[in-house]
Amino acid sequence: MDLSAISEELAEIEGQINDIFRALSNGFQKLEKIKDPNRRSRQLEELTDKMRECKRLIKGFEKVMKEEESRNTHDNNKKLNEKKQSMIKELNSFVALKKQHASSLENKRVDLFDGLGVGDGVGDENVMLASTMTNQQLMDTGHQMMDETDQAIERSKKVVEDTVNVGAETAAALKAQTEQMSRIVNELDSIHFSIKKASQLVKEIGRSVATDRCIMAMLFLIVIGVVAIIIVKLVNPHNKDIRDIPGLAPPVSRKLLWDLSDR
Repeated sequence: MDLSAISEELAEIEGQINDIFRALSNGFQKLEKIKDPNRRSRQLEELTDKMRECKRLIKGFEKVMKEEESRNTHDNNKKLNEKKQSMIKELNSFVALKKQHASSLENKRVDLFDGLGVGDGVGDENVMLASTMTNQQLMDTGHQMMDETDQAIERSKKVVEDTVNVGAETAAALKAQTEQMSRIVNELDSIHFSIKKASQLVKEIGRSVATDRCIMAMLFLIVIGVVAIIIVKLVNPHNKDIRDIPGLAPPVSRKLLWDLSDR
């Protein structure tokens, strides 16, 4: 098809699809030469990814084609439609090759290409009979395979989103718990410091009380002594043992004082 007869956007998409078709052709030729089952499986997975990308591009080609349908001539729209059907048919042929190689490897895993319709009713029968199908049947089959692939991709995206959300919620919960533990540790440190200060204060109060008790005891003994002396003096005023204590000696008679002054 003459690329000058279509828009630049359609020409670019068609070029990308053709590049993928060439890569798929070379990839399947390379796959025939690989003997190691593990390498063959990895190569088959890479080819499957390329087919998925090709399916996405074909769908984009169809979308742009419909948008430009009103601006194109009838002949150009017909050629574009034939080109799209040809691309779908070629993609289905690669799907059939992929299925054959997967069967030869006896791969028991879930077929990675289920999203393109290989396996669940749209598989071998429709692919192998693609050459006998009408254009409308080819279009319907291609649409069905692309829709199924979109659904599979959306399910995968949903699983990834759910996983990310669970991870975010778990991280938030762990962060909150970590902050709570940090606050608890700080509160415990504050309580320990308060207890230490209270213990020191109690010791200081105890020492102060002990000192005050000693002073009170000494004052009490002094008062007891003074009271005892006073009592003894009152009871026995001629006691010579306490006569020399200031303030407690009996008054000296005036006569005695004159006698002492005459001498």
